[in-house]
Amino acid sequence: MMELIESLNWRYATKKFNTKKVNPDTIDQIINATNLSASSTGLQPYRLIVVENPELKKELGEGSFNTQIANSSHLLVFAAFEKVTLEQIEDYMNHIATVRAIPVENLADFKNALVNGILSRGDEHNFQWAARQAYIGLGTAMIAAADLRVDSTPMEGFDPEKFDRLLGLQEKGLKSVVVLALGYRDAENDTFATFKKVRLPQEEFAITVA
Repeated sequence: MMELIESLNWRYATKKFNTKKVNPDTIDQIINATNLSASSTGLQPYRLIVVENPELKKELGEGSFNTQIANSSHLLVFAAFEKVTLEQIEDYMNHIATVRAIPVENLADFKNALVNGILSRGDEHNFQWAARQAYIGLGTAMIAAADLRVDSTPMEGFDPEKFDRLLGLQEKGLKSVVVLALGYRDAENDTFATFKKVRLPQEEFAITVA
């Protein structure tokens, strides 16, 4: 646990990246950790788009004050489904049955609970729910990156419509909700790299109800 706390103290929202690339194995570990992130009912109603192409990152970052979009080694785009469908739930049931080697019929009660609980809500409600699941994944990705000593910057300051268009998300029924730039800090030119992390004292931050 102490090593994890040290990694979280080391982490900061990197303002400037150097030109060093994150190797594919490390990126794969971050993706794997994100895929293992907590998700309500396990449905994972979002997808992770990994952007490495320099020209595409440059185009995605044009007009944004976040220069990290273009300058990152890799850009992770968290995109939530615009709506949750019966087909998605049925695919999920089939996947569970395959992974756990059980008859899909054994999951009938679980399937009905999801159908009645999720599909009875409006599409906008479900999109916001899916977006919150994506943010949980974002947190996991940031922690995994820090543990691997990869710098990161979470960002909302981007043009989601442009991202959706350039990444072909509309055709997949997805909408981008948050992005995470990955790379290595340019310690000489990023003054924030030397700043001490400022957080509330734990006794002020955490309220214990006995």
